Amino acid sequence: MVYVSGIDIGSAFSKAVVMAEGQIIAYHIMPSGGDYKRTAKEVAEKALVKAKLSLKDLAFTVATGYGAANVSFSNQEAADISCQGRGATYLFPSARTVIDIGGQFTKVFKVNERGKTTAFLLSEKCAAGSGRFLQVIARVLQIDLEDIGELSLKSKNRVDFNTGCAVFAESEAVSRIAEGASKEDILAGLHRTLAAKIQTMVERLGLEPDCAVVGGGAKDIGLVKSLEERLGCKLLLPEEPQIVAALGAALIAGEKAATIKVSH
Repeated sequence: MVYVSGIDIGSAFSKAVVMAEGQIIAYHIMPSGGDYKRTAKEVAEKALVKAKLSLKDLAFTVATGYGAANVSFSNQEAADISCQGRGATYLFPSARTVIDIGGQFTKVFKVNERGKTTAFLLSEKCAAGSGRFLQVIARVLQIDLEDIGELSLKSKNRVDFNTGCAVFAESEAVSRIAEGASKEDILAGLHRTLAAKIQTMVERLGLEPDCAVVGGGAKDIGLVKSLEERLGCKLLLPEEPQIVAALGAALIAGEKAATIKVSH
């Protein structure tokens, strides 16, 4: 059995996926923290413990993401957009458009049947275009990030925001709380604001079905629902949206390991 791994060191979270013969054996997700080199080793080791393996059992490792250069034990680095495309197509062979809602940026890209990225758009640096927007608002509303989605679905009277800027939205949310608006109504309004920004990106690129949504933001059921309403289609949602880039990196690692085996 040939074991390979993909390591994705993101700005907010790091993920490791271990594969063998094209199948996922184990994975692990953890906050990236301030020491990417230590996090890379830890996230890989925790995934390997789940797989009952160690680093020396790996034939090939591909690193990707914001902190890929810190994965000292990797054999190769790969662009996160390439890894996202490969991972999304592995999970959803029919996907041709992919929305990745990350901690720092949102990416929208098109893929062909082999998972190769053919076109993409990246959100501007403003936090309102990414998962960071939700983190800011969760802090303002004093709720856990993972509770945002379910809570927003209870909204009866969504608050409409006048701004798409995260800084102004934060102060607007504070004002709405003072006016007596409920947390769920504020969250529903914020989801709509973020969904509208993402919709603009998708329309600029051109929506080609099927469409998948990945990344940490895809764990927010309220945001996914708002996106579906804006785009007018059902979105493909992975069981674990955060590991898609690491999965793609592991798939590339598998191909590299096979090439090495053949050449020997």
